[in-house]
Amino acid sequence: MNMLINYCKISFYFLIFISSSLFLISLKFLLNDLVYFIEWEVLSLQSMSIVMTFLFDWMSLMFMSFVLLISSLVIFYSNQYMEEDYNINRFILLVLMFVMSMMLLIISPNLISILLGWDGLGLVSYCLVIYFQNVKSYNAGMLTALSNRIGDVALLLAIAWMLNYGSWNYIFYLDMMKNNFEMMMIGALVMLAAMTKSAQIPFSSWLPAAMAAPTPVSALVHSSTLVTAGAYLLIRFNDLLMNWWMSQFLLLVSGLTMFMAGLGANFEFDLKKIIALSTLSQLGLMMSILSMGFYKLAFFHLLTHALFKALLFMCAGSIIHNMKNSQDIRMMGSLSMSMPLTCSCFNVANLALCGMPFLAGFYSKDLILEMVMLSYVNIFVFFLFFFSTGLTVCYSFRLCFYSMTGDFNSSSLHPLNDSGWVMLFSICFLMIMAVIGGSMLSWLIFLNPAMICLPLDMKLLTLFVCLLGGFIGYLLSNVGLFFINKALYFYNFTNFVGSMWFMPVISTLGVVNYPLKLGLYSYKSFDQGWSEFFGSQMIYMQLKSYSLYLQEFQKNNLKIYLLSYMLWFIILLMLVVMVN
Repeated sequence: MNMLINYCKISFYFLIFISSSLFLISLKFLLNDLVYFIEWEVLSLQSMSIVMTFLFDWMSLMFMSFVLLISSLVIFYSNQYMEEDYNINRFILLVLMFVMSMMLLIISPNLISILLGWDGLGLVSYCLVIYFQNVKSYNAGMLTALSNRIGDVALLLAIAWMLNYGSWNYIFYLDMMKNNFEMMMIGALVMLAAMTKSAQIPFSSWLPAAMAAPTPVSALVHSSTLVTAGAYLLIRFNDLLMNWWMSQFLLLVSGLTMFMAGLGANFEFDLKKIIALSTLSQLGLMMSILSMGFYKLAFFHLLTHALFKALLFMCAGSIIHNMKNSQDIRMMGSLSMSMPLTCSCFNVANLALCGMPFLAGFYSKDLILEMVMLSYVNIFVFFLFFFSTGLTVCYSFRLCFYSMTGDFNSSSLHPLNDSGWVMLFSICFLMIMAVIGGSMLSWLIFLNPAMICLPLDMKLLTLFVCLLGGFIGYLLSNVGLFFINKALYFYNFTNFVGSMWFMPVISTLGVVNYPLKLGLYSYKSFDQGWSEFFGSQMIYMQLKSYSLYLQEFQKNNLKIYLLSYMLWFIILLMLVVMVN
């Protein structure tokens, strides 16, 4: 076991050292406005050369440093969370492969090498989702893999379309050819790929299903790596989205995703799925502000979201660990008395998610909402942004109310306590980052401070929406012993909203049902029908009748032989007589 612990610790120290180094280098690049474009010739054969290209600028370096920071803390956290797993060594290797795939995707200005990282993410995420090897994991893994394959195919089509250009380095052509039809087609395909990876409607169902993975994986995958890969790719391709109807389409889809996830989380009782739906809501926020042209704001929210979302998952993992693997929030209650430190960090992460002033989420979310107010958007988009923000506070308050307060609802004999120091170290480190990260990044990324002047009522609208959302969350959660559930009066609506607008059913049964029925009909009509009757069965019956005939022939062999001899003798005799 010591060897495995050291293995985790070596990975942790190595990754955190690289993370801090990359962060310092990114600051140098940011302040000096540097971009390094490195070409490495892997192989040169006759007149053909295979070249790997890497793009290092402040954005890629800063994103890499954040990914590596969260990865290092997740690996350190897994040391205790997965300590009873005999294959922890394999688990750490899978996580490291996942991180390496993400690194390749971040620094690639080339669609071929992006595809390598992209498919690496898809393959390793499948291995991690099915890690516990039960039926639920296998189904979730298959749904995840097949949903992401659509995006992979779109990326392959974009690569094929780029054969019209001199190379696959899209970075060369973005600015110069952004109004070209072919570049627009490539942009549309990349947007489709990003929508599958970032789980926008109609590809949303895989993200909550992927919660079948171990919690440390959820903390890594759903905060800074897999789901943000699509948003990051669109940040790189942001020039193609402007002044085109595709950006308006993306704004609509991402706004609806944000709304759908926020609404669904208010009807969910699985702790990890609530946090997964909150990730989906925040991804919708990133994609929608990106489609409006504010790519720096989207990147800013991507980084701050990574900090508090990883913290949320880690705290949830600690709670699940202590609840003996129960994830139902109705079984929890009064956890703040038994696990004060974990619950404090959990509340800090929740408040950061809601946009509590001066925590990480506030700086990015408040800026995004104020920029929406300043932009030319219609009332529907405006409603989606602000109503979804209210829903975020609503489900966060509901989650805290169910888990932290009231009476403990599980069995009385529960050894609830704050986890060991290994898990708490990772949680507390991220908690500090969730408090100071937003402020630090807002001063670093935006070299000039943003001063947005709005009327007082619009300035206070965000705060009012958050307070109203929290109040509604309290009213929804404050239930008594003889409470009649009003949601049952609207069962059809509750069922529709709580099941993510039936998207998981449509993505599985809706896609598979009719092809399977068609296969059944063709099997019954052809394989077991006419082709069987006129094909193999007909041949069988004919051969059987021939063999029966031959069998009868052979049974009476002697009599037939003598009879044929007599017939032959009579015919011969008749011929002789006729000749004479």
